[in-house]
Amino acid sequence: MQMFLRGGLAALLLVLAAIPALSHHGWAWTADGFFELEGVIAEIYIGNPHATLDVDVEGETWRVELAPPSRTIAAGFTEDVAKKGDEVTAIGHRSRDSNERRMKAVRLVIGGKTYDVYPDMAPPA
Repeated sequence: MQMFLRGGLAALLLVLAAIPALSHHGWAWTADGFFELEGVIAEIYIGNPHATLDVDVEGETWRVELAPPSRTIAAGFTEDVAKKGDEVTAIGHRSRDSNERRMKAVRLVIGGKTYDVYPDMAPPA
C-alpha cells in the first residue's frame, strides 16, 4: 500500500509540474478580440514547442507565437517563404498583460500571401 501511495504521489507531482507548461502553450494568456501587428521580421524559428517570429515594430521587438511546427508547415509557412527583413502582418490575440509585447497569431500575411496557421480560428478574409 505504501508503494502505491508513493507512486500516486509521484504521478500527481508530475501532473502538477506540467500545468504551467500547458497553460503557456494554450490560449488562456491571450486577450479576447483580434489584434493586428505590422512590422519587420527580425527572427524566424520553426521548431518545438511552437514556431515563433520576432517582429520589429518601430524599434520594439514583439514575440509572435504560431502553431506547433507541423501545423505551421501544413499551413505553408516555412523558413523558406520568409526571411529577416520581410514585412509581416500578424493577426491573432495579444497577451492579456498589456506590458508584454507578445501575441499568438492565427494568420500571417507576408509578401501578399496569407498563411492561416489556425484556420479554424482565423477571422474572415
